[in-house]
Amino acid sequence: MTPDGIVLLCKKPGPTSFSALNSVKKALGTSKVGHTGTLDSFAQGLLVVCTGRLTRLAGNITEFDKSYEAVIHFGQETDTLEFTGNVIKTAPRPSKEALLEALTRFTGMLMQKPPAFSAIHVDGKRASDLARNGKEIELPARPITVYEAKLFDVKFDENDRVEYAQIHFSVSKGTYIRSLARDIAYSCGSAAHLTGLFRTKVGHFKVCDAAGFNQLEDFTIESAIKNSLEKEDFHPQKDWSQDKSEIELKEEIKNKKLDLDEETSRLCGFDIIHTKNENACADFKNGKPLRSANFDKDLHSLLNESSAAVFTPDGAFLGLIYKNEAGKVSYRFVIN
Repeated sequence: MTPDGIVLLCKKPGPTSFSALNSVKKALGTSKVGHTGTLDSFAQGLLVVCTGRLTRLAGNITEFDKSYEAVIHFGQETDTLEFTGNVIKTAPRPSKEALLEALTRFTGMLMQKPPAFSAIHVDGKRASDLARNGKEIELPARPITVYEAKLFDVKFDENDRVEYAQIHFSVSKGTYIRSLARDIAYSCGSAAHLTGLFRTKVGHFKVCDAAGFNQLEDFTIESAIKNSLEKEDFHPQKDWSQDKSEIELKEEIKNKKLDLDEETSRLCGFDIIHTKNENACADFKNGKPLRSANFDKDLHSLLNESSAAVFTPDGAFLGLIYKNEAGKVSYRFVIN
């Protein structure tokens, strides 16, 4: 089996995104893997993993929009903006009406200040590392888009105020759900942090199609609370390879590995072209000079400084070509 492909992997709460990739490496027998957007250790859900030569596409898939389910705990803010952090602020909890009104203000194009505990680099170092060492981090706000913020469920305290809320978010790349929780709470006169986070979609990829999805329990307010109460058992660096479900997961990864298709190529921003026949396919695989006569599209019509995904007439992915600023078309890579 060729290791080149795309793997949809469902990360459990606990391991880091990096350590979760070990299952893919072992299943496919390759060290060339790259995920297309990290999930915090406490979070769970969909990681889109590029393997083999398709690791070169990771940067393109990172640009995709994403969807999440989030459980927000109101009344306390932590330094990490999630439940494993230290409480730094308390405030009254909101009414359901105030929360619903606040959500209407958090759709569309927004400016968002990322959390100090993040992977963003400041002077060559991760902001999270600087923050853990006690340095005050002030990251500049940046533009994001929230396409949808929909309340799914609430849990009230003894005063009928919202203690927990489960909210669906559909957002652009670079959006921090932890920061959304913080800002929504501020907007309704409260404070908050995340008790649970579940990534459900990346572009057109869905978590229900991911290897390991059946090993997760349903994501609800109750399951998120239960998970947060077990935070002392969280070991992000734990070796999960001996977990009893690991053998089943590896087999599922092998069976569910995807080739790059035309829909994903378009989402990546690639033009789509097809070879005309078997001889043209063979010429492409063998690295012969690129000639428009071998394709269903004139290569000169491609935009300068752009990539095109090349497919067989029946839709099998062959590789990528690139047209530089001078208009010269060359190979990026070929899948043999």
